[in-house]
Amino acid sequence: MLLSRLADVSGEVAATSARSRKIALLAELFRDADADDVPIVIPYLAGRLPQGRLGIGWKVLSRPVPPAASPTLTVRDVDARLTELGKVSGAGSQAERARLVGELMGAATEGEQRFLFGLITGEVRQGALDAVAVEGLAVATGAPPADVRRAVMLAGSLQPVARALLADGPPALDRFRLTVGRPVLPMLAHSASSVAEAVGKLGACVVEEKLDGIRVQVHRDGESVRLYTRTLDDITDRLPEVTAAAAALGPERFILDGEVIALGPDGRPRSFQETAGRVGSRVDVATAAEAVPVSPVFFDVLSVDGHDLLDLPFAERHAALAELVPEPMRVRRTAVSGPDDLAAAEAFLAETLARGHEGVVVKSLDAPYSAGRRGASWLKVKPVHTLDLVVLAAEWGHGRRTGKLSNLHLGARAADGSYAMLGKTFKGMTDALLTWQTERLQELALTEERWGVTVRPELVVEIAYDGLQRSTRYPAGVTLRFARVVRYREDKRPEDADTVETLLAAHPEITP
Repeated sequence: MLLSRLADVSGEVAATSARSRKIALLAELFRDADADDVPIVIPYLAGRLPQGRLGIGWKVLSRPVPPAASPTLTVRDVDARLTELGKVSGAGSQAERARLVGELMGAATEGEQRFLFGLITGEVRQGALDAVAVEGLAVATGAPPADVRRAVMLAGSLQPVARALLADGPPALDRFRLTVGRPVLPMLAHSASSVAEAVGKLGACVVEEKLDGIRVQVHRDGESVRLYTRTLDDITDRLPEVTAAAAALGPERFILDGEVIALGPDGRPRSFQETAGRVGSRVDVATAAEAVPVSPVFFDVLSVDGHDLLDLPFAERHAALAELVPEPMRVRRTAVSGPDDLAAAEAFLAETLARGHEGVVVKSLDAPYSAGRRGASWLKVKPVHTLDLVVLAAEWGHGRRTGKLSNLHLGARAADGSYAMLGKTFKGMTDALLTWQTERLQELALTEERWGVTVRPELVVEIAYDGLQRSTRYPAGVTLRFARVVRYREDKRPEDADTVETLLAAHPEITP
């Protein structure tokens, strides 16, 4: 498949808000694709590189290269070139990357260059495109959408399912079954603004602690224990204490869902960054485990002794979990009979926050395990932090945001009167806000670059965020987690914005 075909469809999908039109576009694209194109086409459509980050900065990408007159690049050719780029290292690597990028861009048409620029910089954002791609794949192959969704959940990703379907048709879906040792995409939760809202929607339910840890899926088959992250990465060798805990449980074969979290001597959670750093540590695991031990906390079970539990109601799955896992290794929870029992739910949330955790997850008792999906039967509730910050710069968007200043650089007031950048966000913006923001920021522009503009620090924006973590990338030594725009505060002046000191005081667990 030519890259130009993929780039055109990506642009059309980004430009339409109609789900039916997105599905039709993707179905047509899949009909034209070879089975071997699929592992590249699907991540490219979603704005992901199979190779991950390539270490290519703005300086290299911003160098103008005359575009090709006509399209010749195939998606597999581009993938091979990017794989070669990802292998470049050592002395002279910067010059070699620049040479390879120049060759790639020189072989691309103007439209392909725009697509590649956005893909490499991570600006090709298509929202929840994987879910739409499932529907498009079903239409293209004549397979029932529900069967495709289940196969994707059991395979762990869309690519192998798409390749099998395009090669062999709907009967290929029978190959995908829940198997110990093959991780599945985890069930996710939607958000609710309050416990009252969540309980009001679900009725009789349970309220569980929401831990600020790392999602982990534990597979045991006899003496073999494997641990997988939310993104299905194998981290078994990094967490020997979790492997040992799973090996000590009764049944020979099972799949558990839960989190690992680092706790302090007082039993309170350590910062998320410490947990994430420990899980990410690959060197001298024994020393890391001694310095920052982690504990597994389980809240669901998917399989026991060869029995698939995915379709059972949550109440039955939890009963099986209680038989398998001792109480200290299970998440704390309380049962709520419904909206009339709201006081119990509110009290449990308050207790959870007092123990240092980030909120609760309210779960329906009768829901099956909807792997890989944000089910309405799990609703997370956690306090939202907000800050008034100053916009320091903005980057041009891609996809449906092409031509709009999108990604905001956010700063808090520093002690010396300057503004310390805390991170970036492009989330929470409507089309109308993007249009207004683009016009206003261009009026405030100090410099214009290929990537965007730097601006006079005059606009104050209210930002919601989930937490804070240490970062050597930013001058204050910290950055915001999951920042998103709430609204612009034109009623506030830059000197009314929050300070770095105020931010740090609100998060005493973080020491830059």
